Amino acid sequence: MAREALVGQSVPRVEDERLLRGAGRYVDDIDPPGGAEAAFLRSPHAHARIVSVDTTLARLMPGVVAVYTGADLADQVEPMVFQIAKITPPPVRESTGATSRVHPMPALPTERVTYVGQPLAIVVAESRYLAEDALELIEFELEPLPAIVDPVAALEPGAPLVEPEWGTNEALSYHFVRGDPEAAFANADVVVEETFRSHRHVAAPIETRGVVAAPDPYDGTLAVWSSTQTPHQLRDFLAGALRRAPETLHVRAPDVGGGFGPKGAIYPEELVVPWVASELGRPVKWIEDRSEHFSATTHGREQVHTIALAADGDGRIVGLRDRVVHNCGAFNILGLVVPYNTLTHLVGMYDIPVVDVELRAAITNTGVTAPYRGAGRPEAVFAMERIVDRLARTLGLDPADVRERNAIPPSALPYETGMIYRDGTRQTYDSGDYPRLLRTARELVSDEDWAARAGSHREVGVGYAAYVEGTGVGPFESASATVLPGGRVRVATGSSSQGQGHRTTLGQIAADALGIPLDRIEVVGGDTGAIATGFGTIASRSVVVGGNAVAKACAALREQALTAAAQLGIEVGEDDELPLAAIGGALTPFNPGRPAGAPARLHAQVEHYPGPVTYAAGVHAAVVAVDPRTGEVEVLRYAVAHDCGRAVNPAIADGQIVGGTMQGIGGALYEELVYDDDGQLRTGSFMDYLLPTAAELPEFRLAHVDALSPLNPLGVKGLGEGGAIGPMAAIANAVEGALADHGVVVRSCPLSPDRVRGLIRAAHEPVATARQESP
Repeated sequence: MAREALVGQSVPRVEDERLLRGAGRYVDDIDPPGGAEAAFLRSPHAHARIVSVDTTLARLMPGVVAVYTGADLADQVEPMVFQIAKITPPPVRESTGATSRVHPMPALPTERVTYVGQPLAIVVAESRYLAEDALELIEFELEPLPAIVDPVAALEPGAPLVEPEWGTNEALSYHFVRGDPEAAFANADVVVEETFRSHRHVAAPIETRGVVAAPDPYDGTLAVWSSTQTPHQLRDFLAGALRRAPETLHVRAPDVGGGFGPKGAIYPEELVVPWVASELGRPVKWIEDRSEHFSATTHGREQVHTIALAADGDGRIVGLRDRVVHNCGAFNILGLVVPYNTLTHLVGMYDIPVVDVELRAAITNTGVTAPYRGAGRPEAVFAMERIVDRLARTLGLDPADVRERNAIPPSALPYETGMIYRDGTRQTYDSGDYPRLLRTARELVSDEDWAARAGSHREVGVGYAAYVEGTGVGPFESASATVLPGGRVRVATGSSSQGQGHRTTLGQIAADALGIPLDRIEVVGGDTGAIATGFGTIASRSVVVGGNAVAKACAALREQALTAAAQLGIEVGEDDELPLAAIGGALTPFNPGRPAGAPARLHAQVEHYPGPVTYAAGVHAAVVAVDPRTGEVEVLRYAVAHDCGRAVNPAIADGQIVGGTMQGIGGALYEELVYDDDGQLRTGSFMDYLLPTAAELPEFRLAHVDALSPLNPLGVKGLGEGGAIGPMAAIANAVEGALADHGVVVRSCPLSPDRVRGLIRAAHEPVATARQESP
């Protein structure tokens, strides 16, 4: 009798029991014997020339082991250059004229600092307390220089330059045109244009960043533990920066308390701490405090879109034009990644014949921006879904009807957008039913009298946001499967988990491929010693790329086992379950009956190279009640209709959607990083940067409208980021709908009570329109 497939079942997560018992092991739990602790001196200025850094007194303080500055590291640690920042696929360049400056970032600067929080020096002491005290003894002189914070202003002539030798603050640009924009806009029945701003966020995971490095005094190898999403990339980065052979580095990501994108980047601290440990010949630990996280960990979002739609009188869109300014922060570390995601996700699930999108990215004297859950997609969706609502209101049409009228029909899939995806392939939506997603989302919020529930003093609005998401980007992912003594199977993968449930979902895939129970599968990720190659967990790719790698490795292992069983005369049971313990035991070289040429162990390793990305999709619907007197916004219900292909574990899939959605709701209503004109961070703690809590969790309704992907054997699509893509747009649309009678137009978030009241006042005071959205 065939075993029931585990893929598609809501199997309980196998990792949770250990974590709930408090048996997790995070970076801060790792204390190698003889270890010291580090703290970093950070710049208090957004832009300044380094005149001097005198560490004499700090070095003399009892308990201090060493102090290093940029001058000490200048000839020892290579400046940080991300390989992906160097790569612009020729088809991307040809179709958009894309340019991007390679922008090396020093581990510790020697000449200038360019953002508040940039590390200047490191103190190593017997305890973190002593290291922090010694920071106070470092005497440094910084000569303040003019700073630029606003990305639009940074691109104006005469703006202060972040990198004077560039002669400009423009870090990258592209311009994509399809069709005849001038004709489309000239002949349209209606044109709507607005400027929308996506504001800056911080990921704020429960666990901040951290790194521990311990040299082996006997063989010179270096063990590194980091709270990272990409341990193999960190190993390779360390090898280049520290001029070491990769095999002399063992990088592990232990349990990680949330990543969300920022932990996929590589940071100066992750280079400096291992270098210092090697230099001192003893373990060194650094754990980021929350204040450092706000200023020194990469931020997300921050784009300005001046976007316009041309349409006929029925709301059919005939043309899209967008002029985008993106803020890189002080360094353009990843090149086109986030800004180009914005281009390839702006049109979304709509059939728009004419498109004209131009983007310019500026460097500024602010914290570095990089991928944060969604990575350029929430910014695109906020602009697109807001302008679709503005079009509907201009024409007096239902915004949901306008969306369905413009949705790509299922019969048109696979659908080519005419764009090139950032991996250099032609952008093609592989599968889905976008009108059904829209209808399902509408149904999820249409079964209640919302006005009655809100009460007489509050206004109700329903807002939608539709999106597609390219998932499963390459270049590759690795997996191995090995039969252990006793018949258990260890699956190692380059996909490392930060809470997504990899041990369960990848275990389900492995168990099905091998035909054995889940409790006989052991999944290991985040360890360069367990598998030599890997890419990591970013960009909604773990199940699409890593999962298919696991399936291939386990299928290869099963073939090995069947062949060996036939050679050894071992029968496979009627339930098709492999007697792996017997087969593995009989393959030992010490077995005189072992067939000639048979392998000494059952082991298979593969690298899976995916083709074009597969497209997940979703429609979010938010129902809000707004009190015009106080400006308070309550989300009465939040609904998501989602397509992730085959859901390996539906319960985990739903958890990913809800978790991402709550982060998006945070951006819509609570969270905002604010710099003043001098580049000082004004929201550097949870006193000023608000996060939603369980008390703000709205009523959720979820529905899967899944279409299997034809692009991979499992039929899966990525999932991790989708929940975060739609909430800002959906809630902004809902709030604007609720306050339509007040003439409110929402151009940015978060929609705090004070900002909502300001919008209402501004709508009644035309003279104040220009300042209505100021923080």
